[in-house]
Amino acid sequence: MKAMLLDAPGLPLRLADVPRPDPAAGEIRVKVAACGVCRTDLHVADGDLEHPKQPIIPGHEIVGRVEKLGPGVTTFALGDRVGIPWLGHTCGTCPYCQSGRENLCDRPGFTGYQIDGGYAEYAVADASYCFPIPEGLGDVEAAPLLCAGLIGYRSLRMAEPCRVLGIYGFGAAAHIVAQVARHEGMEVLAFVRPGDTAAQDFARALGCIWAGGSDEAPPRPLDAAIVFAPVGSLVPQALAAVRKGGTVVLGGIHMSDIPSMPYSLLWGERAVRSVANLTRQDAIDFLALAPRIPVKTHTEAMPLAQANEALGRLRRGDLTGALVLVP
Repeated sequence: MKAMLLDAPGLPLRLADVPRPDPAAGEIRVKVAACGVCRTDLHVADGDLEHPKQPIIPGHEIVGRVEKLGPGVTTFALGDRVGIPWLGHTCGTCPYCQSGRENLCDRPGFTGYQIDGGYAEYAVADASYCFPIPEGLGDVEAAPLLCAGLIGYRSLRMAEPCRVLGIYGFGAAAHIVAQVARHEGMEVLAFVRPGDTAAQDFARALGCIWAGGSDEAPPRPLDAAIVFAPVGSLVPQALAAVRKGGTVVLGGIHMSDIPSMPYSLLWGERAVRSVANLTRQDAIDFLALAPRIPVKTHTEAMPLAQANEALGRLRRGDLTGALVLVP
């Protein structure tokens, strides 16, 4: 099969012919129809996330059809349309798994990082960590739900209670969570790269009541803020925009260093929280909610062989919505 391989962090991905994987017990093989390009893929490729499997096939926003069942799989049938997310395995025995916090598992496996992912024609995954994809969305449109949507949803739940929400960095995750927040009656304010009028227009088109530069103060205090941009200097700015008792949620897996800041920004029972991965319950809840809203993803499809170009565009911020690779 054709696959894009990362031989080591810092190197460009290379298109290669590799053996088509066979599913082991409890696994399924999926013929990939679409795989979203996520900022986490960029962090893996650039070496921000250390010690990936080498070589690794990146990609963890995977949509496809079940093409082969491993021994013991009864939850899916051949031809079922499924999604494969970032969380690919947990140990089930550590204190976090035992207390319903499998997103914090001590011995996890992540798709496209330790487990080969979806920048390929086929992917193998543990069936217990795969999910049916709701009808009403095409394969390309559904792909960003598997990480941008899930992490955005978990971030939003951490921001509650909230009536006035600020979002810093208006990319793939933000454009999905903004729709969820609006559906739930929140007022949403978007903070984008200074001078990026296209992103401001995009945010307003999705129902944001205000859109401005990330260096600007909002027109009213925020109940909570979600920071999706991996820029540590935005944390004190978000704290300054949040009212007393509010929460700043950090929605990325990697961020540049947070600068020194006066304690007065945090005082008043403001809180800063990070989001780590996702749970399978997050996926069940969000994938049930998304078609009821309905969430409409803004996507651009690119051929699998152009994965390096897609990552470069993401690195430069040269996109609106989400990029999706199609084998």
